Amino acid sequence: MRRRDLLKAAPAALLPMPALGQNMRSRTLRLVPSTDLVSLDPVISTALVAVQHGYHVFDTLYGVDGQMRPHPQMAEGHQVSDDNLTWTIRLRDGLRFHDGEPVRSRDCAASLERWSRRDVYGRVYGAAVEAYETPDDRTLRIRLKTPFPRLLQAIGKPHSSPAFMMPERIVKASPDTPISEMVGSGPYRFLASEMDSGNLFAYAKFDGYRPRDEAPNWTSGGKVAHFDRVEWRVISDKSTAVSALLQGEVDWIENLPADLEPLAARSRDVRIQNADTLGTVLVMRFNHLTAPFNNPALRRFVLEVAKQSDYLATVTGGSPDAWRECAAMYPCTIAGVEEIGKERFGRLVGNEAAMREALRATGYNNEKIVILNPADSAALAPLGPITADLLKRAGLNVDLQDMDWGTLLQRRGSKAPVEENGWSIFHSTWPSIAIADPVQNTTMRGEGSRGWPGWYESAEMESLTARWLAATDTAAQARLQSEIHALALREVPTLPLGIYFPKTAYRRDLTGVLDGSVRYPWNVRRG
Repeated sequence: MRRRDLLKAAPAALLPMPALGQNMRSRTLRLVPSTDLVSLDPVISTALVAVQHGYHVFDTLYGVDGQMRPHPQMAEGHQVSDDNLTWTIRLRDGLRFHDGEPVRSRDCAASLERWSRRDVYGRVYGAAVEAYETPDDRTLRIRLKTPFPRLLQAIGKPHSSPAFMMPERIVKASPDTPISEMVGSGPYRFLASEMDSGNLFAYAKFDGYRPRDEAPNWTSGGKVAHFDRVEWRVISDKSTAVSALLQGEVDWIENLPADLEPLAARSRDVRIQNADTLGTVLVMRFNHLTAPFNNPALRRFVLEVAKQSDYLATVTGGSPDAWRECAAMYPCTIAGVEEIGKERFGRLVGNEAAMREALRATGYNNEKIVILNPADSAALAPLGPITADLLKRAGLNVDLQDMDWGTLLQRRGSKAPVEENGWSIFHSTWPSIAIADPVQNTTMRGEGSRGWPGWYESAEMESLTARWLAATDTAAQARLQSEIHALALREVPTLPLGIYFPKTAYRRDLTGVLDGSVRYPWNVRRG
């Protein structure tokens, strides 16, 4: 059954919605997230939906604007010693957690220490830290072993495990495991008693939150909450979600599927907006621990047979202004990125004889390739079948396995071979700004078992990244970034599949929806 036919069979009026009075409804923002919220801990999980949840509940010492420039957020400001080895950060007065306790410098020290063990940028930052000192409740002193000039960029990064501040008691109770108690100092409180996984997640405005005076810009500035309550309505069938939006039963769909955009566009009551002007990168992630993608020659082969436009056109419905091909390992929407892969990306497409010869040269021995495919994700569900089809046509042994996104997140953590419920490929997305430089580009970091599932390991990559971070002039940084880029093209730790520009859709009576890598709940109001 096609989605448009399904609209007739499953009208939004049949959706289970809480009974709300008209006044309460006007003060409630109802959002349909792109996927179910499987993990509540936005430091442990890199999933977009977990990061979005994190920005409701938690705050950061520094935020960034759309050009990745850091600005004080929970911080009042900072000072750096003459030898660049001591950073002193002063907290804003009056910051409080949702349980009523003041935010103290020791909470921030514990939060940074925990975050630095989990995040790819955080681990590099953490290696430079000698100690944290908290001379008083509002003063955090970070003593370094070596200078770390990008400290504010690290602790203010906007996506994929941001350095959210949490109470010391919670952080120390779960140093390396997901936290279970959602107590932050952000603009909304998480209502754990109302959580109905797969259906409803609810947040209440935190009256003790003190927003900054500046205008909001990405994760920086004044985070003013205009709604008393935010509800996330998890609706796995996107046609049903769009129908609910059209009938006013929800206010906002985080990610509007391309094939349903024309339907939403016909309504005078719905506004459609580009969600992120820098775009989102589609990626194919290989498992480097087990055959056959522990073989870099086979990863290079896939890069040469994959056609980015097939993926991008499917995800975006073919609209030419909704995507762009990018023959680079970094996002082409980031300033200074060169398309160094123009002679390599997709070079074997349409040449079957050359494709067969190239496959033989890789040494591939018909090992089974298991592709994990999240059938409940509008952006990702089409990618698995495209990859399965192109690899089968290229002569590889492929097993496409559909599952929900939550199951995929659990399954991709397995390091077992495919015969023991392991995997070979999964697809994901990364906001361009989240993988814009060598340190935070998780898709190509060579951290091995400590890194992103797929576990690409490269001492050369890590050495070049450390040298890039330590470089003090722009010429040296540019040269090192070019070397990192060339190495990633040779090794193909992850295959970028191009950039698309996701759309978000909301009722026309909403204003103040901000650009960013996730949908922020602040600045949005009704009327």
